[in-house]
Amino acid sequence: MRAKIENRIRDVELISKDGNKVEISVDGKIYDIDVVMSESGFCSIIHEGRSYNAEAVSHSDGKYTITTNFRHFDIELSNPQKKYLRGRQSSTDEVQETIISPMPGKVIKILVSENMEVKQGDPLIVVEAMKMQSTYTAAQDAIVEKIHIEEGDSVVRDQLLITFKTN
Repeated sequence: MRAKIENRIRDVELISKDGNKVEISVDGKIYDIDVVMSESGFCSIIHEGRSYNAEAVSHSDGKYTITTNFRHFDIELSNPQKKYLRGRQSSTDEVQETIISPMPGKVIKILVSENMEVKQGDPLIVVEAMKMQSTYTAAQDAIVEKIHIEEGDSVVRDQLLITFKTN
C-alpha cells in the first residue's frame, strides 16, 4: 500500500505478523518491530532496542494523525483493495466478481449478508492489518453470492473473502 506522510509518498507492505512481532517493508527497507496496541489507539513500539510510544487518531477512511515524542504526522493510506483490483483487472469495464484480501489481517466486521443487493460504493467488510482498518466497498451494483469468512477470522494475502453473482 502507499502511505502519504506529510508530502512524501512511501510504499509500505506488511510482510509478516506473529503476535506482537511485525515485519514491514518501507520503500524496500525491512523493519522488524514489536508493536503492542491498546483499544484507545495508543501503541508501544520497540525497534532495535529502542522504545517509542505513539497515538493513532483516525479522521476518515485512510486518514490518520500519528503523535509520537510531541510530534504530529498526518498520514493518508491508499485503499489497498482498489490498488489490488487495478492490478488484477485488465480493464476498468471488467465486472468485479470477488473481494480478495490484499494482505494478511483480521476480519473486524462483515456489513453484508448472502443474497443481499449492494450498490457501487457500499461498504462490505472491514479488515484490520497492524491495527489499521480498511473498509472494502462494492466496485459496482451486485448481489452478494457467498461470504467465505466470518467476523474474527484471520485472513492471509490473496484469500477469497466475498463472491458476487454476475448477470
